[in-house]
Amino acid sequence: MDKTRPPESFGAFKPVNHVVIAFPSEEALEAALQDLRRAGVEAEQVVRYRPEEMMAQADRELHEASPVAAVGQELNLVRAHRELAQAGHHFLVVPAKGSEDAGRVARIARERGATRAQRYRRMIIEELIEVGEGLPQVAESPARGLDAQTRSGEERTPSPSSVPRR
Repeated sequence: MDKTRPPESFGAFKPVNHVVIAFPSEEALEAALQDLRRAGVEAEQVVRYRPEEMMAQADRELHEASPVAAVGQELNLVRAHRELAQAGHHFLVVPAKGSEDAGRVARIARERGATRAQRYRRMIIEELIEVGEGLPQVAESPARGLDAQTRSGEERTPSPSSVPRR
């Protein structure tokens, strides 16, 4: 994947066969990156986004995306990524062609304290990290946005003490 020309569907970020992971700190991202390399993921296949890069990309997409992009959840995820970036999250985009690859990436992401991880497939975007407070999921829609699975319904940055260390 080339960060200068990110894969899009109707103007919204959609890296099919990749997992997009949000980390609360650069240190957590670096640790995950080392684990991914040990698991056989080649460094040049992984794309990194600093918070300001993800915010700029999200702003551009929210402004330029086709109305058709609002039919699915792609634009809601762009908004969620922007909020996380605004809170200082760093991102990795990791190739994962099959369930086994995605499972390995998700395990490493969880172990390294990732806040969110989504596997982009052609027709579905799958949450790989359980989010929220055990609340039942409510309907998501382009108008309502993503169900953040929190009592407030908003994305929330975990406190440093709640981020697992290894």
